[in-house]
Amino acid sequence: MEKKLIGNITHYYKHIGVAVVELKSTLKIGDTVLIEGANGSFEQTIKSMQIDKKSIKEAKSKQEIGLKVDQEVTGSYKIYKVK
Repeated sequence: MEKKLIGNITHYYKHIGVAVVELKSTLKIGDTVLIEGANGSFEQTIKSMQIDKKSIKEAKSKQEIGLKVDQEVTGSYKIYKVK
């Protein structure tokens, strides 16, 4: 599996299952990502992301987004786009 680092998780809101991500590359709804950290890793398809509480379909490098994640993460996790 080829993977490319696209962002770092900086915060996680457990009560709503949303991670704050600082992007290093473009991310779109429908992309498949690998989320990796000290407590494990998992793959998911991007279904929902927001900037300033507004839903978006695409985010670009250097933006900070809220991303709905399937599992609990911490601020040290990284997100990779997988092909």
